[in-house]
Amino acid sequence: MTHDGDTSVDANATAASRAAWSVSESARLTAFARGSRHSDGFGYLSEDGRIDPERPVETWITGRMTYVFALASLLGEARAGELVDHGLAALSYALRDDECGGWFHSTRREDRKEAYDHAFVVLAAATAMAAGRPGAEHLLGEALACIDAHFWDAGSGLSVDVWDRRWTTLEDYRGANANMHLVEAFLAASDATGDDRWRLRALGIAERLIHGAARANHWRLPEHYDPDWRMLPNYNVDIPDHPFRPYGATVGHWLEWSRLLIHLHVGLPDPPTWLLDDAEMLFRQSVAEGWAVDGEDGFVYTVNWDGRPVVRQRMHWVVAEAIGSAAVLSRCAGGTVYAEWSERWWAYAEAFMLDSVRGSWHHQLDESNRPTSTVWSGKPDVYHAYQACILTRAPLAASVASAALALRADVEGA
Repeated sequence: MTHDGDTSVDANATAASRAAWSVSESARLTAFARGSRHSDGFGYLSEDGRIDPERPVETWITGRMTYVFALASLLGEARAGELVDHGLAALSYALRDDECGGWFHSTRREDRKEAYDHAFVVLAAATAMAAGRPGAEHLLGEALACIDAHFWDAGSGLSVDVWDRRWTTLEDYRGANANMHLVEAFLAASDATGDDRWRLRALGIAERLIHGAARANHWRLPEHYDPDWRMLPNYNVDIPDHPFRPYGATVGHWLEWSRLLIHLHVGLPDPPTWLLDDAEMLFRQSVAEGWAVDGEDGFVYTVNWDGRPVVRQRMHWVVAEAIGSAAVLSRCAGGTVYAEWSERWWAYAEAFMLDSVRGSWHHQLDESNRPTSTVWSGKPDVYHAYQACILTRAPLAASVASAALALRADVEGA
């Protein structure tokens, strides 16, 4: 029989081994991501790490990649700073709408402006500012001002979603996804600027969507709403595997929100008790209704309003967020259960998600854990996987950028 003390030693050894492994995995991911550099920003990568020539340079990918390289710079990775500067330049010029303000969805200059894209401009600029990159503070100020002027609805305490280019016509759709990423962006902005207004705004979004809507819906977060924020339960029922607006409830977002609630809990001087409680409930619900529910390991993509699987494909970003959520909950709530889940999911990712031949992670697997591309083609970015590597070994913090800074301080002080 194993004694409790031995169990603790074994758990500590496992955590130390996984943390060391995540360092090399981080380097492998950024090595792959360097191939996305494009004259207009960062391009969409194919399975073999080449830029897909059929796709334009997109703001959300350029923002995410700039963010990843800013995190790498915070961790001291050689040459990462130059790539951050390249991303900042693209967001300041190639992808920015000088005539009407804000950011295009891509270099095709579509007639729409999306809150989702703008959230990643804020996240990239705030993290680059934390890394001390020139021009980041100015870009962050512009992006936050744009969100305040066009996307923020003070009456609901939430963001609207999609405008036309000239800010004259607002789409009727309201969504939780863009608001979730604005929570992430506001946390980074608050840490970078020292302005608590952004963290409090993030708290308000979380309270409305998680402590309100998700809690009232058995933790199956409604993603789609009308202009009055009434749930649209049948939205995209005919396109259930939509990459951004799928029908039903998206299991991976429960895990992502769980992690973000812990960042909020850590960042607030007097956090409400529901933040930790709701984070744990979202985590448990994702395991109960999302993990291995059809006889094979892996998280299903979506479930219906009774909690039954709808789209059974496994997305890489979901297990990456599961790892990150388990890591921060393990440090915040204590106990061994979260650390055990984290290690189980890392083992799953190593077995099925990591592409040891061509690099990065497979973005999608089928129900039998074989690579497929019905929802996502190629390997567009390394954002989720790279964050999982950092959170596996970093101290608790109010944003991933602050966690990276604390991790570097710990390493240099060791």
